Amino acid sequence: MKIALAALCSALAFWVPGVLAQPAGPTDAQIAAIVVTANQVDIDAGKLAKTKAHDKEVKAFAEQMITDHTGVNEQATALVTKLKVKPEENDTSRSLKQGGDDNLAKLKRLKGADFDRAYIDHEVTYHQAVIDALDKTLIPSAKNEELKALLIKVRPAFVAHLEHAKSLQSKIGK
Repeated sequence: MKIALAALCSALAFWVPGVLAQPAGPTDAQIAAIVVTANQVDIDAGKLAKTKAHDKEVKAFAEQMITDHTGVNEQATALVTKLKVKPEENDTSRSLKQGGDDNLAKLKRLKGADFDRAYIDHEVTYHQAVIDALDKTLIPSAKNEELKALLIKVRPAFVAHLEHAKSLQSKIGK
């Protein structure tokens, strides 16, 4: 559960403004692409943080993000395979990917405590954006009940990731 939430949060942090406001909302195939992309963005950031983070708690958080988001992607992939839904790339999934790439480029230039703060600050922002997108767009837009159930199931993990990141942010921000 935690994996799926973290991944989705990561992807949604880069959501293009206005995309969520579209009246029809994304299709199930587009939601699948968004979820997978969002998780991959957080996995990639976690892998970088695992090697560059200075603080041991930040490294442990990064490892948790890798594990949890990989798990969510596995669940999402299994579900779309079962449902015979092909994830459909869309403006939001492309925006998430670009945002993830931009974040990695920024993080790669940083070291030590500066890296730790930037990584955790981004994780707080990203996870909050994912929760907002889940609540306002993805869950309400999901037509397939199994997809909707998966999104609802992983939401508490995103909340837990957000709270963990906020806790770390208050410790390392000093």
